[in-house]
Amino acid sequence: MDVALNDGLDVLQSAARSVGAEVSSPWFYFQVGVVMLGAGIAFGAGAAIRSRVDMATVGANWPAPFRVIVRVLCAYSSTVVFAVLMQLARFIMREVTWPSRSYLLAVFAKLALAWLAIRLMTSVIRNEFILRLVSISAWLVAALSIIGQLDPVIEALDSVSIMFGGLRLTPLLLIQLAVLLAAALWLSNVASNFAESRIAQSGDLTPSVQVLLVKLIRLGLMVFAIAVAMSAVGINLSALAIFSGAAGVGIGFGLQKIVANFISGIILLVDKSVKPGDLVTIGDNSGRISAMKTRYISVAAGDGREFLIPNEDLVTQRVTNWTYTDKNTLVKVNFGTNYDADPRLVCKLAIETAAAAQRALKSKPPNCLLTEFAEVGMKFSLTFWVSDPADMDSMKSEVMLSLWDAFKRENIRVPYPVREIRVRGGALPVESIVEVSG
Repeated sequence: MDVALNDGLDVLQSAARSVGAEVSSPWFYFQVGVVMLGAGIAFGAGAAIRSRVDMATVGANWPAPFRVIVRVLCAYSSTVVFAVLMQLARFIMREVTWPSRSYLLAVFAKLALAWLAIRLMTSVIRNEFILRLVSISAWLVAALSIIGQLDPVIEALDSVSIMFGGLRLTPLLLIQLAVLLAAALWLSNVASNFAESRIAQSGDLTPSVQVLLVKLIRLGLMVFAIAVAMSAVGINLSALAIFSGAAGVGIGFGLQKIVANFISGIILLVDKSVKPGDLVTIGDNSGRISAMKTRYISVAAGDGREFLIPNEDLVTQRVTNWTYTDKNTLVKVNFGTNYDADPRLVCKLAIETAAAAQRALKSKPPNCLLTEFAEVGMKFSLTFWVSDPADMDSMKSEVMLSLWDAFKRENIRVPYPVREIRVRGGALPVESIVEVSG
């Protein structure tokens, strides 16, 4: 116990002597002066940059992640300038005099870079857990680097290993792989989003071909990012062949539905049976296809709801596509009149009313048929065409309201059932019930 205490005291005394020697050195105050001068220059330069840059428009045409990074750099331009000045001053001090005389400059340069890196990473991360993990990791690395313990920690993490086939796994390797994978997948997502925006602007490609190209690009970039990250940390992909067969069988059984939906999505894009913008009816769900994803399609119902339907259902079930070959849709309106009306006049009014509707197709004239002599009156069927199936309900209501106005003008009545209740004798019979007990 006494030996451990003495060792601890020796370490503290050694650290105190080192700090005292550093503070008593004139080079310490020289570095403090350089830091203060650099801070003043950085503050002025940052203010000048921010006054000349419009934060609302800078990088407006760039992809969203790059736009955020540029705006963060402009907002923290003082920190950027300070970090550059400290690195430059440290380089000059190392070339002119001993490296130990620029220790304080190295500390402030690393602190500025760590602060800037954390601000950049946190500006593009929306997940709270990942945000905290990245912030803590960045500050931990910065602290270890500042106190000069980063290399020993790296060596300690690399000293513990297990052999997995021909692959040597260490904690350092896993950390590096996780960091590189995250960065590579993020960059691949940025690149795929940029490619998607460019493809969407192309008027020569149909919507289904656009979605197919975007999916292929995303899949290719993801595979490429994973391969690059694994190669960068020294993992030979052939070393994974020892368990790839068993893993493939397990993945095949566990992810068969996901694979089926993915293949079904590719089939739908190739055969063009449905595409973004189509109005479809799948079971009890109707709406317009707003997006086609790897696993499902999104059908917007028009009332704020969106149905997420697996791609496999569109291949195996019956689907009604209102706009598969032609968007023109026939609308049918059924109505009736009493027997006092002239059926020829009724048909004429109905046809004129439908033809006068603004969104009704002029190339396909409406038609009206007398369909039945019913008990309460005559029944008619009015049909007309619209150019967009999404207008069916609104057009049907518009035509029926106009038809009602036309009937009012011509004194044509719409029949409705009338029921009469007659009570004979002025009173209802009353029955007496006599209970006999045995």
